[in-house]
Amino acid sequence: MKKVLLLLAVFTTAFANAQKINWVTFEEAVALQKKTPKKIMMDVYTNWCGPCKLLDKNTFHNKDVVDYVNKNYYAVKFNAEGNEKINYKGKTFSNPNYNPANANRRNSPHELSHYFQVNSYPTIIFMDEKGVFLTPITGYKRPTELEFYLKLFITNDYKKLDTQEKREAYYKAFKPKFED
Repeated sequence: MKKVLLLLAVFTTAFANAQKINWVTFEEAVALQKKTPKKIMMDVYTNWCGPCKLLDKNTFHNKDVVDYVNKNYYAVKFNAEGNEKINYKGKTFSNPNYNPANANRRNSPHELSHYFQVNSYPTIIFMDEKGVFLTPITGYKRPTELEFYLKLFITNDYKKLDTQEKREAYYKAFKPKFED
């Protein structure tokens, strides 16, 4: 019986770990890009944001999303109202008005959030293989909705969509393969 329970525990742990995105810090992702270039997908969230929690629970734990992100991106979780100092492009970004008493409530926005044009939560930021900002995608996304953006940026198809008509045609032609 002990062996069965032990095997069950090992299997459960392995399964749980297989369903997780390999999150790294922003600075780690930028450093990793120098060794092995990959795009960055950054989840910009706050502790109090309900849709952020749903995105994490429903989308970022979806097997298709986890597998695709882990294979193709460096994934970063960034608290848009946190107090960490971040060095990026020769500048240090911080949150000088951070109030520790508001850690789980609305707090002041981090300077990096302003830099990346984050105006609402959740926002998913995409960056190219050299750490250059591409765009913010705002709002809760189901796995099939996020799939569209993950594949749009990984294939560099976004570079060809220079008119509204091309963007609409691309969107209409896209056939999601992820399960919701």
